[in-house]
Amino acid sequence: MEFWEAKLKNKLPVIITFGSLALIPLFVGDYWISQLNYYLVYGLFALSLSLVWGYGGILCLGQAIFFGIGAYVMAVTTKGMISPILMNSYIGLALAILCSAAFAALLGSFLFAGKGINGAYLAIVTLAIAIVLERLMSNWYLLGGYNGLLDVPPLNLGAFGYDIELWDSLPAFYTLWVIVFSVAIGLTYLVRSDYGILLTSIKTNPDRLAYFGFSILKLKLSVFCLSAAIAGLAGALFVTIDGFASPTLIGFTLSTEVLIWVAIGGKEVLLAAFLGAIATRIAESWLSEIFGDYWILILGITFMVSVVLLPKGLIATPLSHIGKRLSIKID
Repeated sequence: MEFWEAKLKNKLPVIITFGSLALIPLFVGDYWISQLNYYLVYGLFALSLSLVWGYGGILCLGQAIFFGIGAYVMAVTTKGMISPILMNSYIGLALAILCSAAFAALLGSFLFAGKGINGAYLAIVTLAIAIVLERLMSNWYLLGGYNGLLDVPPLNLGAFGYDIELWDSLPAFYTLWVIVFSVAIGLTYLVRSDYGILLTSIKTNPDRLAYFGFSILKLKLSVFCLSAAIAGLAGALFVTIDGFASPTLIGFTLSTEVLIWVAIGGKEVLLAAFLGAIATRIAESWLSEIFGDYWILILGITFMVSVVLLPKGLIATPLSHIGKRLSIKID
């Protein structure tokens, strides 16, 4: 009994956060519900980078690569561009996850093989790949080129010949909520398992880990692929609520944005990274209305303050203090 109480207590911050999010649609209109749908997807995207960067120690500046792959795979599948037989949201989501993970496995095999590429070099290489892929998609006219793919269908939860398309923002919100909450709980359990300890060892002392017989390459590939799969899922969900897949989803801008979200929230705390994405997106909307084009300057200053003065993150730092007071491990 005490074991399960401890397990539940450690997941309490995640449960409280998502429980609060589930209640918000009861008090706001359709506009804010639709915005919450985007925030949930962005939060899921931030979780993917927090896992690979904060826990695996792999700074991937091209995380949008996998987000964009998931978005395009979902779009071409549900639009019937591959085959009319595959026009199914479940198949689209599965293919988006698998294709993103497969590309990560291929890319990681080159990046991590041998002595591997680490640190700033790895970040620059992944960013360069994101820029190259963005340019490639801009000129790939079969996939819409610079204009992207329009009229991507919403999620369809139907089966056995029945269609249940989530056109309305409210049912779409609770569907996304279930998906993102499940991933968040799963990752929370994962980083506190033996696998999470191995990930921490990769970041802190990989040589000693190799000395004990663990394969650094396999561990790096596993977390890199898992992170890519989650990012691909986020991209696939994004196009179902936005109805549009464009080259910007796979390039430089989104890759740097998610980096800022996670850094401000706290890369080493999954919940903080998730909340960082939501808080930053809300702040961007608010600041752009008040300060116009100068909002990006304010966001940049906030990012620098977070990195220099609060390296653990603007959200992770107070969360850690609250967790210590309540004897809850928040990570």
